[in-house]
Amino acid sequence: MAKPKVASESKDQFDHLQKKLVPLWKSIERFNQDPQTIVVVPSISIDAISEGAVMQAYEERFLFLLLLLRQPRARLIYVTSQAILPSIIDYYLDLLPGVIPSHAHQRLFLLSPLDGSVSPLSQKLLDRPRFIERIRSLISDPDRAHLVPFNTTDMEKELALRLGIPMYGADPKFFSLGTKSGCRKIFQEEGVAHPLGHENLASADDVIEAITEMRARKPSIKQVLIKLNEGVSGEGNALVDLSGLSPSEDSDARTALQDRLKAMRFELKGITYDSYMKKLEERKGVVEERIAGEEFRSPSVQLRITPLGSVELLSTHDQLLGGPSGQSYLGCVFPADSGYASLITREAAKVAGRLAKEGVIGRFALDFVVVRSNGKWEPYAIEINLRKGGTTHPFLTLQFLTDGRYDPKTAI
Repeated sequence: MAKPKVASESKDQFDHLQKKLVPLWKSIERFNQDPQTIVVVPSISIDAISEGAVMQAYEERFLFLLLLLRQPRARLIYVTSQAILPSIIDYYLDLLPGVIPSHAHQRLFLLSPLDGSVSPLSQKLLDRPRFIERIRSLISDPDRAHLVPFNTTDMEKELALRLGIPMYGADPKFFSLGTKSGCRKIFQEEGVAHPLGHENLASADDVIEAITEMRARKPSIKQVLIKLNEGVSGEGNALVDLSGLSPSEDSDARTALQDRLKAMRFELKGITYDSYMKKLEERKGVVEERIAGEEFRSPSVQLRITPLGSVELLSTHDQLLGGPSGQSYLGCVFPADSGYASLITREAAKVAGRLAKEGVIGRFALDFVVVRSNGKWEPYAIEINLRKGGTTHPFLTLQFLTDGRYDPKTAI
C-alpha cells in the first residue's frame, strides 16, 4: 500500500500544478486556437440543502459554461451528481454563436456518478477512484487543462491533485479571508468602511459582551445581526432587536439582553436557539450593527484576480433580498445604480488589491449595503465571497452571448 503524502508534499504538488495556470492564462488571453480541456465540477457545500434534487439544481446552474465550447478546440468535461436531461444540453448548445451544435457535442463529455444524495459532488468523486480515472482519461493534455469548481474547499484541492491539473479558484488556505470574521479584519486593515461590530465570537457570553460594548459606543443601535463565519445567502444570519432596552450600564441590562438574544429571529426556517449557538461554537461568527437609513440598497461588486496577479473589475449589481428579515438572496439587477456604483467599486478595489497580494486567484464578490441620508449615499462593506456566487451565471451567460464588458466610468 502506498504511503499517504505528508501535508508539505501535497502543498508542493498543488503549488506546482497552480503554476501551470500562468502559461495557460497567457494563451487564453491571446485568443489563440490552442486546444484545452476544462473540467467543470460545480460542487457546493451548504447545510441548508436537504434534498438531492436541490443539489442537482445548484449543479446545473453552471451549465452556461457549455458556452465555452464556442472555442473550436476546447473540450469540456461537465460532472454532475445525476444525469442531465438531453433537452437541457441541447438548449445551451443552441445558444452557441457561430457553432454547429453537433460539432460542440463532440467536444462535450457529460459524466455522472448517479448519486442523488446530498453529499457534495466533490466528495462523491473522491469516494470513487475509478470515476476520477475516467475523467483523467478524457484529458488529452494535463498541461492544457484546468479544474473549474463552484467553491474551493480541501475536497476540490484534493480532486485537482488526483486529476493532476490546476484549479482555477482560491486556494483553501485562504478560507479564513472569506469568513465573516476574516472579512471584517481585512476591511479594518484596508480602511474600508464597515458596520460597527465584533468578530471571532464563539458563545452566547461572547455575543452579549460584544453587544454591550457596541451599545456603550453607540447607544442608538436598534438592531444587530449575528452571522456565522460560514453561511451563504444570509442563511447563517440571525436578527436581534435591541429597541426599548435600558442603557447598557444598567444592572438589569445583561438579563434583558439575554432574553433578546434567545428571542432572535433566524433567516433560515427550522433553526432553534440551541442549534444556532452550537454552530456558533463550532464555526465562530460576528455580531454587527444592522445598517439603516432613509433609503437602503444591497449592491455587490464582482471581480477576479487572474493567475498573472492582475485585478479585473467584472461587474456591479443590485441584489434583490427577501426572507424573514430581508437577508436572503433572491436575485439581482445589473448593473448597480450609477448613484453609488463608483463608490463601491473604489472600496472593492482596496480589498481586491489586498487579496492579490495574499496570492488569491479566481472570481470573488464583495457585498455592500448603501444607505442614503440627506441625499448622500454611504457604502458599508459587508462580506467577501471567495467563490462564484448567485450572480455569476446570469452575468457570464450575458457576457458569453454578447461579448460585452462592464465600463466602470459609465457604470454600465
